[in-house]
Amino acid sequence: MIIPIKSYSERRKNFALRMHNGIAIIPTSPEQVRSRDGHYPYRFDSYFYYLTGFTEPEALLVIVAETDKKKTKHILFCRNKDVDREIWNGFCYGPEAACEAFNFDEAYSISELDRVMPTLLTDQPVIYFTLGESSAWDLRVTGWIKQAKEQVRSSISIAANFLDSHLLLNEMRLFKSKEELEVMRKAAEISSGAHRRAMRKTKPGIKEYELEAELLHEFRSHGSQGVAYTPIVAGGANACVLHYIENNAELKSDDLVLIDAGCELNGYAADITRTFPVNGRFSAIQKELYQLVLSAQIAAIDKIRPSNPWDAAHESALKVLVQGFIDLGLCRGSVDGVIQSKDYKRFYMHRTSHWLGLDVHDAGEYGHNGESRLLYPGMVLTVEPGCYIRPADNIPSHFWNIGIRIEDDVVVTETGCEVLTVSAPKTVLEIEALMR
Repeated sequence: MIIPIKSYSERRKNFALRMHNGIAIIPTSPEQVRSRDGHYPYRFDSYFYYLTGFTEPEALLVIVAETDKKKTKHILFCRNKDVDREIWNGFCYGPEAACEAFNFDEAYSISELDRVMPTLLTDQPVIYFTLGESSAWDLRVTGWIKQAKEQVRSSISIAANFLDSHLLLNEMRLFKSKEELEVMRKAAEISSGAHRRAMRKTKPGIKEYELEAELLHEFRSHGSQGVAYTPIVAGGANACVLHYIENNAELKSDDLVLIDAGCELNGYAADITRTFPVNGRFSAIQKELYQLVLSAQIAAIDKIRPSNPWDAAHESALKVLVQGFIDLGLCRGSVDGVIQSKDYKRFYMHRTSHWLGLDVHDAGEYGHNGESRLLYPGMVLTVEPGCYIRPADNIPSHFWNIGIRIEDDVVVTETGCEVLTVSAPKTVLEIEALMR
């Protein structure tokens, strides 16, 4: 499931058209030191990768856009080819090979940045660069502008306007191509298999980290590069901590376990949450709360269709959850009254969806001027209602320490939606049957 190089070239051309005139500067992520001379596993910047497909560190993309399309240039700066360094760190393209392999117009050594960039910045009406992401790159870019000004002649001008390149790219990234969706389907398939594996391996007395290990095994053994985010494996009360990642407790027979985990495949994320009983069978109260969350999710997914507001899924799930909280005696009053007072937030405190793609919380605006944006084919989002009940004096003890979330990845289609993570069991019957 590899996106062809020509797709990245087309994205750069599309981006240049949206720029009209000007220069864009898009660096990749730096390497990060873990301890002494050991580094964290390298992960490229999503914006840079979206336009290049290039995964090496120490790289920067420059696009010089002209009204005359023939004069538009796509330029890569990257590491030099170094055979001795490759002995230690593995293959490196170098500028010449990268230029040919990734369809750039020009490529230079990253060591040439300070020499080349001041010249490229002259006579540009706009500089597309995202300020504030990296103080090091902010200083570097402003330094190039200063150098350019010092070299300025009467016939040369320096742009005074900075525009955020991410704003243009966010809208592009929001709509997934057929090739991107193929990768995301595969990531969802691998991740769904990992959740099935975890359900089969779960039994009382097992540690949360043992299930995490099962997830990681499934991810890597099916070709993904690793996790899309730190997995959550949360038994009992730990499931009521939304971003619990310690994953070190023992799972008890009468508890539920919540697993929020997805793999990353060729840069693209899956994001799945399933909640199930440690002993393989839901108790009566667990089943009642689980069915409530599942009904909320079904109602939300039903709202994922073209021309519906993005917020419609959340509103639909929220109404189902609030009615359930009232029926169970957890909230009092009417559905509208509880929503207006926000009393439900004791048990459901997050939104129901976020965009998904190269990032788990992917690029793209959710609305404008207070209005929710509309859904269109090619958008991919999660649907993840939940219910989290912590101990409190005014809550019956049989509800205490139950945390439930059900999350799927959904793509908007021409006629409705497609659930990418459908093979991860989520009904009570499916879960109990698998765990038997």
